[in-house]
Formats: sequence, C-alpha cells, structure tokens
Amino acid sequence: MSAHIGVTGLAVMGANLARNLARNGFTVALHNRSVEKTDALLAKHGDDGDFVRTETLQELVDSLEKPRRVLIMVKAGKPVDSVIEQLEPLLEPGDIIIDAGNSHYEDTRRREAALAKKDLHFVGIGVSGGEEGALNGPSIMPGGSKESYDALGPLLEKIAAHVDGKPCCAWIGTDGAGHFVKMVHNGIEYADMQVIGEAFDLLRSGAGIEPADQAKIFEEWNKGDLASFLIEISAEVLGHVDAKTGKPFVDVVVDAAGQKGTGRWTVISALELGSPTSGIAESVFARALSSQAEQRVLAQELLAGGEAAVEVPESFVEDVRQALYASKLVSYAQGLDMLTSAAKEYGWDLKLDEIASLWRGGCIIRAELLKEITKAYAAAEKPANLLFAPAFTKAIAEVLPAWRRVVSTAVQLGIPVPVFSSSLAYYDGLRRKRLPAAVIQGQRDLFGAHTYGRVDAEGTFHTLWGEDKSEIEAVDTH
Repeated sequence: MSAHIGVTGLAVMGANLARNLARNGFTVALHNRSVEKTDALLAKHGDDGDFVRTETLQELVDSLEKPRRVLIMVKAGKPVDSVIEQLEPLLEPGDIIIDAGNSHYEDTRRREAALAKKDLHFVGIGVSGGEEGALNGPSIMPGGSKESYDALGPLLEKIAAHVDGKPCCAWIGTDGAGHFVKMVHNGIEYADMQVIGEAFDLLRSGAGIEPADQAKIFEEWNKGDLASFLIEISAEVLGHVDAKTGKPFVDVVVDAAGQKGTGRWTVISALELGSPTSGIAESVFARALSSQAEQRVLAQELLAGGEAAVEVPESFVEDVRQALYASKLVSYAQGLDMLTSAAKEYGWDLKLDEIASLWRGGCIIRAELLKEITKAYAAAEKPANLLFAPAFTKAIAEVLPAWRRVVSTAVQLGIPVPVFSSSLAYYDGLRRKRLPAAVIQGQRDLFGAHTYGRVDAEGTFHTLWGEDKSEIEAVDTH
C-alpha cells in the first residue's frame, strides 16, 4: 500500500498532524528516529486511519506514492538541515520536502534555493493552533513553489480548519513566504497576549477587581467585538482556582513570561525592513523585563513610584474594553503593514485579505475582528494601512477618548502598559502633521553631514555647521 504522505518526527505536533491526515482519509507513512515513538502512536491511535510503519528514512521514502511528499516535524534549526541532508539522496526530481515547524523564514529561503538546484521542492509551512489545532484543524500557511502546492494543497486544505465552508489554508507565496507570515502571526499573538495582560493589571491594580470577577467580565467581552480565542481562554485562566492553595491560579504562577523566539524574530525582521511594529516590539520587551527577576526585586527596594491619587471612574471597565479593542487593532495593523513591506522586499505577492481569512479559524489569534479585516482588504480600494479602512477609522474615533483616559490613568497609577501606550503613540504618530524627526535630521547633519531635505525646495542639502552655517546642495547620505 502506497502512502499519500510521510511524516518524520513524531513528537506531539508531528503525531497530531499525522493523525489528522489519517482521519481525513490519507494513508500516512510514519517515521521517527526512535522507532518506539512510532509504535506508541500506532498502539494508541492506530485506529485513526491507515498508517504505514517504517523504521528507516529509506523505508519511508519507498512507501510513498510519487511525487513523494515527506513532512518533517523536528526542532527548528540544525535538526531540520540534518533530516534534509539524510533525505535528499533518497529522493527523485519532483519530490517534495515539507517543513511544518517554526523555522526562520531565511532558513526556509536558503533550503528552498539549494534543493531547487537539485530539482527537489522544499515547502516551508506555517502551522498555527498548537497541539489541538494540529489534530483537529489548524490554520496553515504554505510557501514554496506554486507547482508544489498543486501536489500538496489538496491534503493541507482538507486537514485545515474551515470557516464558512472555506479552508484556513491557501498558497501564500514563494520560498519563505509561508514561514514569514506565520512569524508575523506569532508577533501579533505576542502583542495580543500582552495587551490582554495589561487589561487584567489595570482592572485589578486600578479598579480592584479580583480574577474571579474578571473572568466574568472577559466572558462578557467574548460575546462582543472582542470575541476571540485569546479572550476566551483568558476568562478560563482568570477563573481557575489553584487546588493546592485555594488562591486564584494567576497568583501562584511565577510572573516571568517565556518565549520561543518567533516574536523576537518578528521584531528583528521589522527593524531590518524599517517597519514600525512598536506594539509587537514592546510585547517582546515586556516578556524580557518580566524575566529579570533579580533586577525587579532590587527595583522594588530602590526605585521611587511617585504615583498620583486617581479616582477611577465607574466607566473604567468599559474604558479598558475600548482601549483593548483599539490596541488589538493596532497590533493587526502593524503586522499586516509589515507583510506589505516584506512583499516588496522579497518579491512576494501577498494577498492580505486571503491571509487574514486564514487566521479566522484554527490559529491562536482567531477573532471576530478578522472578518472585518478580511473585508477591508478584499475591497476594490485596499487601504494603505488597516487603520485607514473606513470601518476601523470610525471604530477607533469612537473609542479614542477611552483609550486616552486609560493610558493617562495607568501612567498616574504607575501601572506599566507598554502596548496600550505604544499603540496609542503609533496612532498619534501616523496622524500628526509634523513629527520631531526634523530635529533628528538637524542633529544628524551637524555631527555626521548626513544631509536633509527642505519642505520648500527639491533636492538634498547640508549646512556648513563648522564654518559660516551657510547651506549647500549635497549628495543624500541618509
């Protein structure tokens, strides 16, 4: 019996993707470096569908129909290169190697280019939804050649999450586009999680609302325009009581947030592209700050607070809700704007409406908001920035007073709200007629002759600061 696809690497994500494929009628060849994992999967879940047991990569390859499709699900980095190195001599022109892990998109671009020279397809796939999504239907973001998607797409679309009858899977673009979009998805996820945490802190530290009561608030929020997977699970986390102590679960968890790197990669890539993802960046920095345990202990002893006495109004909960909506919207706007920059840089034809639609189901940032985002980019006249879409321009105008009140209150109370405040600063920065960048250009010209432009003349100029301060035309040195 020929298998439709092979999976090597049967840890939880790999095993669940293999089971998902089998449940959807595909015959799946299984391989793992230690055959014990293969046997354990078959013993426990062998009735999920048709599996082919293999002990070596050669057996795996021999069991597959042509063009062969081999899905790698191992740790990102050198382990992926190692498996590719072992697979390559066993395959024939036209065969497809698929990396469904959280690989860096530059690694994917490198691997795709190298294997293309040997007439092999390499496909980097972004998969979002965690363990549950992998088993029951994730959001899938495949890159690689269009030809490879023709052979692989039907399998991926069938196992993906579906919303309104459509799969949360579509060909993203060439080489590393799939992994890039998944990386940005995770960056948005970082900002979304952080701003929810800030909302929790505001409601507790500002309004004195305990976690159990906040759980009820979040449940209500999940019925409106904030409805999303992350709001839903936040309500569950906040309502959970620690069995050992009887305390709220969030009070017994160490307040140091971990990260696996995709948020950090997003920020680094944004810096390289010159794309302003300040909310995403602040969410990464907030996690880093939370983990500086020793410095935080010292700071509590040494640093003054200087908080002001602020009377929190009865409308505060609603204010926080509105500010949370605006800040979440900005995180999407920044992420999607970054995709636009990347498309220009790497020659990708990224369809933002299609990408937003892939995130409506299966993935971690799935939210009601994405329906409107998809609509905005599907319009004949696509907005240059998500915030310029008429529906969102109007929505933010309505919540803006609450957003400003919340940030102001937080600052006075000494409650850190890096994503709330940086998102508002981004919004204000976009709309300001003049920014202080003119001062910076003056400084750069004085100390480094970096030149500047004038508002009243074409060309590039330099002031002779060390001489008579006269102005000359000059070559633009940025």
